[in-house]
Amino acid sequence: MSSSEGSAMPTRRHVIGATAAAVACGAALAGCAAEDPGPAIVPPGVKGKVVAQTSDVPVGGGLVISQWKILITQPSSGVFKAFSASCPHRGCAVGGVADGKINCPCHGSQFAADSGKLLRGPAEAPLAEFPLKVEGSGIVLV
Repeated sequence: MSSSEGSAMPTRRHVIGATAAAVACGAALAGCAAEDPGPAIVPPGVKGKVVAQTSDVPVGGGLVISQWKILITQPSSGVFKAFSASCPHRGCAVGGVADGKINCPCHGSQFAADSGKLLRGPAEAPLAEFPLKVEGSGIVLV
């Protein structure tokens, strides 16, 4: 019987394999973290188009544009943000914006109206943000 047979001591090969597996698992889990994914890809057919008028979005509120599943918020006067109107939890359409929060009516997730950041689950990720610009009184996704 060799020294490695029946021995409780792990071999060098086992230690290296276990270490590699742990590193791979850690990398995979890090990829699932609920961090800001950055700007999302604008829905097809919307880029460069006026999607709303600034006067349609109340200060402290928001406007859902169902046609493209986009939510435009105005967290403070003259500051506009665009997010996906689909909750990352189960894809329900987010709804009302109140007290600086975007609410998902399906399961109660909440997001910050100024950043899309997750405030309360069950969602585990922020809302995807779309880049925009204001041209005159029009809000344009870029």
